[in-house]
Amino acid sequence: MKKTVVIGAIDNPEKYAYKATIALQRKNYEVIPVGIKDGEINGIKIINVNNDKGSIANVDTATLYVGPKNQPFWYDYILGLKPKRVVFNPGTENPEFESLLRQNNIEVLQACTLVMLSVGNY
Repeated sequence: MKKTVVIGAIDNPEKYAYKATIALQRKNYEVIPVGIKDGEINGIKIINVNNDKGSIANVDTATLYVGPKNQPFWYDYILGLKPKRVVFNPGTENPEFESLLRQNNIEVLQACTLVMLSVGNY
C-alpha cells in the first residue's frame, strides 16, 4: 500500500491529523505520523520532526494538517521526503508552497484525506 506521512500529527483524538492517521491505518495504508511533539496514535509512535534526520523513504503521499502560517517550517522537511503528492486538507491551502512543490515535480491536491478514504479515491 501507499506510504503516507501525516504532517502535523498530534496525539489529540479531536484533531483531524489524529483521525486521518486512524483512518489510514484502518484502510491498511502504511502511515507515519510526524509532528512537533512526541506522542502516539493508536500504537503508532509520532516522529518528532525536530529529531528526524531523513529516516522516512519511499513516500507516496504527505497529507498536510498544518496551517499556512506554520508551513514554512515544514517546507524543507516535506521536500526532503520526496513524496509523489501532497494533500492540502481544508484550511491548509498555500499557493506559495503549492508552487514550490510543483516546481519539484510533486503533485498537489487540494482535498480532504478523510473524504478521499471514505469514497475510495485515495
